Amino acid sequence: MNILAVGAHPDDLEILCGGTLAKYAKRGDKVFMAHLCNGNMGGKDIAPEELADIRDREAKNSAAIIGAEALGPVAGDLDLYPTKEMRIAVVDIIRMAKPDVIITHSVNDYMPDHVITGRLVFDAAFTATLPLYKTKLPAHEKIMPIYYMETLAGFGFEPSHYVDITEFMAIKKKMLLAHESQYKWLSGHHQAEPVKMLEKVAGFRGVQCGVEYAEAFSMARVWGRISMESLLP
Repeated sequence: MNILAVGAHPDDLEILCGGTLAKYAKRGDKVFMAHLCNGNMGGKDIAPEELADIRDREAKNSAAIIGAEALGPVAGDLDLYPTKEMRIAVVDIIRMAKPDVIITHSVNDYMPDHVITGRLVFDAAFTATLPLYKTKLPAHEKIMPIYYMETLAGFGFEPSHYVDITEFMAIKKKMLLAHESQYKWLSGHHQAEPVKMLEKVAGFRGVQCGVEYAEAFSMARVWGRISMESLLP
């Protein structure tokens, strides 16, 4: 299977679905980790252009830990909008990855880039299947299920699926820590120690589904995208 996870920023996937992606990779699936924004606003004392380069390297280093391919970006932080041009860019990410499953942000998350990423992915996932919608790449005609990652800290999020990531928590942490530029930034600006946050949220979701650590998702419940299979056993 091909798995495409699309986050807004270079570290979002590690925080919200890193364990699930590691689990997919271990069983032999091809994993693509895309970020639509370049991360150039995720800091304080580094010039945006330099920070974007740093975060691109960090994203590739993180993806390499599980043998995934890093894709993106298509915009700067907070320069992501639901325009035709950006939808086309996401269409071509989907057409390149040819996914069997797509994972992305909930449209109810806490900041604009996350919300718009979720909306763009939903719109582009249908558009990418249409042979007469011409872009740089040919259509990927499979209509694939979409799973939304939970919101940061789980606010307003009701899971439909859980993935047991107990075996993969150490890898999830290692992937996040590959984003070295973000550790102090997240701890300071967001007032949350990143690794502790991972443990608490995954532990809480684990309690809900009867395992030690889990990640939570909600399937896009629309015609044509309801899968009879679990997200991941």
